[in-house]
Amino acid sequence: MKRLCLLAAGAAVLIGLAATPALVQAQETGIASIHSWVNVGRKTCMASHTHDGTGTGKTKKDAERAAIQNWESFTIWEYGPPWGRYSESVSKAVNCEKTTTSEFSCHVNSRPCKSAVVAKGRKR
Repeated sequence: MKRLCLLAAGAAVLIGLAATPALVQAQETGIASIHSWVNVGRKTCMASHTHDGTGTGKTKKDAERAAIQNWESFTIWEYGPPWGRYSESVSKAVNCEKTTTSEFSCHVNSRPCKSAVVAKGRKR
């Protein structure tokens, strides 16, 4: 029984190691390849696909920051960290409104992009 458990544990480790390259690839680009890409300056951007983010806060600035963090966290989850920088995205739209006397709500929308340049000036 003990030997069977060790064999099963070893098999699980080997399966996990075999899946590692796929996980690394998923962390890099996620499922971004299902969308068309275009070059925008020194960036690679989704051709027409956009992401949204929403947030609330006591000030307009706080609500906008929360909406941007929401946009980034979902984009990173879906496509991986290279795509998840709102500052790199294009076609940005920001809409904020005061929802109560003490709260703002903001909505952001933009096309995810990633830097087209990697270390030492080589293009991806």
